[in-house]
Amino acid sequence: MENHSTYKVSPGGYIEAADGIYRKTLVWGNNALLSEFKLTGGKKLPSHKHDEEQVGYLVSGHIILTIDNDKYDMLTGDSWAIPGGIKHYAEIIEDSIAIEVFSPIRTDYLPNFE
Repeated sequence: MENHSTYKVSPGGYIEAADGIYRKTLVWGNNALLSEFKLTGGKKLPSHKHDEEQVGYLVSGHIILTIDNDKYDMLTGDSWAIPGGIKHYAEIIEDSIAIEVFSPIRTDYLPNFE
C-alpha cells in the first residue's frame, strides 16, 4: 500500500459517510491517517466503533460527542481521544468541521485510485 505523504487543498473529494456527514481523507503514512469531516447541523453520526484509536479537533461549530456512555459538549477548539473498540456517536448541533487522526490507518478510508 502506497502512502500519501503530502496533500494540497481542493474543494472536492468528500464522501457522504452518513446522512449529512461528509468525510475526506487528506493524508496518511505507515501508522496514521488524517481526515476532515464536514458535519451538517441537525444531523447525527450513528453509534459505531472501530479498532483504530481516534483523536480529533473541532475546527469550527458545535457537536455533542458521546464516548461509551459519557457525553461531551464540544465547541470550536475542543479536542478528544477515543480508544479503539469503544462505541461513540455525535449529535451535530450546528454546521461543523472536524479534523481526525486514526492509528493505525483505517484502510477503509483510503481513496480508491482506480
